[in-house]
Amino acid sequence: MKIFLDSANINDIKKFYSMGAISGVTTNPSIISRENRKFEDILNDITLIMVDGPVFAEVLALDADGMIEEGRALAKKSPNIVVKIPAIPEGLKAVKTLAAEGITVCVTVVYSATQAILAANAGASYVAPFVGRLDDIGENGLNLAADIREIFDAQGITTKIIAASVRHPVHVTELARMGVDVATMPGKVIDQMATNPNTQRAVEGFLKDWEKVPK
Repeated sequence: MKIFLDSANINDIKKFYSMGAISGVTTNPSIISRENRKFEDILNDITLIMVDGPVFAEVLALDADGMIEEGRALAKKSPNIVVKIPAIPEGLKAVKTLAAEGITVCVTVVYSATQAILAANAGASYVAPFVGRLDDIGENGLNLAADIREIFDAQGITTKIIAASVRHPVHVTELARMGVDVATMPGKVIDQMATNPNTQRAVEGFLKDWEKVPK
């Protein structure tokens, strides 16, 4: 399973890319707003770092024509841009048009398996079920990801599943176990994955023992 960073912070992207931890970056309007920089500048900086992986950028329009116009403009900025379109009826119209033009599209804010099926039929390259946000409202986001995986496998659907709003390492483990293609998460989750107190204690123990070795 691939790991993407859900962030527009350039320092975080550089940090996790240099670790070899991430192979893509996802953004949305809320994430962009936290950086207090122009969207164009942020997107340009990210694509310069992630030259070998996808960079996800979301449209703002809610009508099909507006989404198509924005999607085309975003796709022209870099060959590795993935255009994010919301899972609404107007969005599906836009997905069909953009996908037919060879533009890579991710249908986002997916909250049901039926939305994922429609997105795949429209030509989406990715569908993004919001795992953590379903958990937040008392539902089971992992069950949704598992349902989509089962359906796509049963139907031979090649659209990739990118689990979004991943909250903690347990989410990551379970998503990997069920065969989800990608999990996108904030940097704090990757830090939690990479850090284990038992590992730290073991390393410190090795160093203390090494001090006893005659020099």
